[in-house]
Amino acid sequence: MKQVFAPGCALLLYKPELAEKMHKVLNKNLGNREELLTCCKHDPQFEAPTEVINICPGCDKRYRLDYNNTSTISLWEILAGSDFFPFPDYQGKEMSIIDACPTRDQERIHDAIRILIKKMNITLVEPKSTRTKSICCGDSFYGEIPTEKVKEQMIRRASQMPVNDVIVYCVSCTKSVFIGGKQPHYLVDLLFGEETMPKTLDPDQWHKEIDDFIAAH
Repeated sequence: MKQVFAPGCALLLYKPELAEKMHKVLNKNLGNREELLTCCKHDPQFEAPTEVINICPGCDKRYRLDYNNTSTISLWEILAGSDFFPFPDYQGKEMSIIDACPTRDQERIHDAIRILIKKMNITLVEPKSTRTKSICCGDSFYGEIPTEKVKEQMIRRASQMPVNDVIVYCVSCTKSVFIGGKQPHYLVDLLFGEETMPKTLDPDQWHKEIDDFIAAH
């Protein structure tokens, strides 16, 4: 089956250079994989069965459920089963985690991410609500309730994290955790030894950037 690599809108807005780095890693070790830049909210219209290597939880859900000839595998699953990635060593640093809403029912992803966390020598301190029982970071309330109420939800969720440092694998979650007063660590940043510093924090501005990007792709 053909495979393509979908970095996702959010990562391309956040750190496109990391999307490029990861694409090169996959091409070097798995053979050339075409980059899919069509947003997951648009039908990629594959003519033959195609597996999408995804990073974004929303991409995983939409490509898996919404379109013909399309299946998904997360980047995390590929790396968890690989021996080619040079994982950094975080020397046992304690971090908690928020499991993303779109993949809340996907234990294959939860398991793979925790393998990566172990490979990076991070001590995981699970929150009370985690894996299939995880609670939204607050961002999914955007558009349903006033923005200030959305921020209150973000603060409430962040307060449930048992330690200050929080692993996330959704770019929107990084913003929610930061607004909530904790330090987010985006999984792609962790893999490449980079700090997570959200560029856009205001939910209104961030969702406009996302919407504009989706319309263009």
